Amino acid sequence: MSVFAVEYVYGPDTSDLRDEHRPAHREWLSSLVTDGRVLASGAFADGAGALLIFTADDELGLNDLLRQDPFALQGAIAAVKATEWKPGIGLLSQYA
Repeated sequence: MSVFAVEYVYGPDTSDLRDEHRPAHREWLSSLVTDGRVLASGAFADGAGALLIFTADDELGLNDLLRQDPFALQGAIAAVKATEWKPGIGLLSQYA
């Protein structure tokens, strides 16, 4: 199992769309926390995007999972950057 840092970039014109679908987005993320597939997530303070930390077998599996996000299904994400990450120190280092 690998750890991935995923950055969502939100378009400036998607605020209302995100507000509408945020409950479903958070429910989806919460279910993945329960499954151990989401380790952390949260929006950037400036509202321009979010950082999410996932576990997945590989990048293909991660991408399949990300396509299921209600924000992705509704077109509320302008760009996604996923990078395999090896946390070395701190709370998440147990997943490295």
